[in-house]
Amino acid sequence: MFDETRCELGEGPLWHPGRQSLFWFDILNRRMYERPLDGETRRRDFDDLTSAAGIIDDNRLLVASEKALSVLDLTSGTLETVTALEADNPVTRSNDGRADPQGGFWIGTMGKQAQPKAGSIWRFHRGELRRLFPQITITNSICFSPDGQTAYFADTAEAVIQSVALDGDGWPASAPQVFADLRSEGLNPDGAVVDAEGCLWSAQWGASRVARYAPDGRFLEAIEFPVGQISCPAFGGADLATLFATSAHEGLAQPGDQDGCVFATPTRFRGQAEHRVIL
Repeated sequence: MFDETRCELGEGPLWHPGRQSLFWFDILNRRMYERPLDGETRRRDFDDLTSAAGIIDDNRLLVASEKALSVLDLTSGTLETVTALEADNPVTRSNDGRADPQGGFWIGTMGKQAQPKAGSIWRFHRGELRRLFPQITITNSICFSPDGQTAYFADTAEAVIQSVALDGDGWPASAPQVFADLRSEGLNPDGAVVDAEGCLWSAQWGASRVARYAPDGRFLEAIEFPVGQISCPAFGGADLATLFATSAHEGLAQPGDQDGCVFATPTRFRGQAEHRVIL
């Protein structure tokens, strides 16, 4: 275990190399945590449901909430809105998100009660916010190939991870294609991250694991965790060879002592350094 703080809905783990610390969110309790490798866990509370972040620099994050994308100054604590995000839609909130290799930030929305097809995937790039894919129930698995030519995403409710080719500026250049169809296995793709070899690591809600898939979608192996609801992975640590994973106790009738905690396990693989958002 990396951190014993128990989140109702842990999500959005983000390794910050400049700070040598992991950030993550407890969405339903409107909180963000930061834990350095050599320090104590710190907590920040928000007014709105907040779910994901991208690195701007050592002292600033772009954070996604149910109403906006905002710049959080980690030194002063100030939060400044950059652009509204479905602020006129009380049904939805932000969910999974990640910065892309071209300096953009992809963010998914979903219904607060997982209403069918209520969500979308958006991209913020150099001041422009554009809806990419509408009518998604539970947006997840947003991550990118090392060469910046492919993006991945999933609708957890559909149990299919999709891939989409990107142009030189990071915008979709074709229709999405099926990357991994998990329906026959009864697996629920949640958050995901791509390692330095181009393999996708998928947190699979309800299956107690993060599974690794080759660039062609073949299953390779899985790492098991001692909780059922693993929600999102991230690579980090000094050599980017530690796999972190958030979890949740949301909806569990009798949650265990570790449900909702953040886990860390060494691997023989290396992740990509998280990309930075260009405002």
